[in-house]
Amino acid sequence: MAKPKNGAEPVPAVPTQTPEDSAASAPVQPAPAAAPPEVDYLDQVMRLKAEFENYRKRVDREKPEYLRLGRVTVLGKLLPLYDLLQQAHRQVQAEHNDTPLAEGMEGIFKEFDKLFREEGVAAMDPLNKPFDALHHEVFGTADREDVPEGTVVDVLQNGFMMQDRVLRTAKVRIARRPKTADGPAPAGKIE
Repeated sequence: MAKPKNGAEPVPAVPTQTPEDSAASAPVQPAPAAAPPEVDYLDQVMRLKAEFENYRKRVDREKPEYLRLGRVTVLGKLLPLYDLLQQAHRQVQAEHNDTPLAEGMEGIFKEFDKLFREEGVAAMDPLNKPFDALHHEVFGTADREDVPEGTVVDVLQNGFMMQDRVLRTAKVRIARRPKTADGPAPAGKIE
C-alpha cells in the first residue's frame, strides 16, 4: 500500500465488482412460495347456498310436526289434572249442586271442553266395544255371559285421542266366559 504524499493514512482500495460478481456472491434467498391452487370460490358459495336452502326447507317441513308433538306433550300432562277435577266435580254436584262452587266447577269444565275441541282432543268411548290393544289397557276381567268375550264392560279411566293419535289409553275391564264347575271356560274368540 502506498503512502500518500500529504502524510495521511492510506485508504485501502475498494474492489470494484461487476453485476455478475455481485449476483454470484449474494446469499441465496428461497424462492417465493407457490401460489395455492386456484380455488373456485363461486362454486363453494353456490354449494353452501344450496345446502342452506335444503336445511331451511327441511326445517319448514318438520316445524308443524314439532309443534304438534309439543301440544301432545302438554295436553298429555293436563289429563291427570282433568281427571282429578272431574272427580271433584262429581262430588260437588252430588252434595252442593246449586252453590257457587258447583257453578265454578262447571265453568272450568266448559273451558276444558273448549280447549279440547280447539286442539282436536276427544274422549274415547270404549264401553260395550271389542277390546283394542292400541286404544285400551286391560286392568281386569269380569265373568259375563250376556256379552261376547273380549268386550269392554267397564271403563276405569277414560282414554283420549288427539286427531289420529292416542294421548292416553283407556283403562278397562273386559268380559270373559265364566269358569264352569268341571273345568276352565270354553275357548272363545276375542274380537
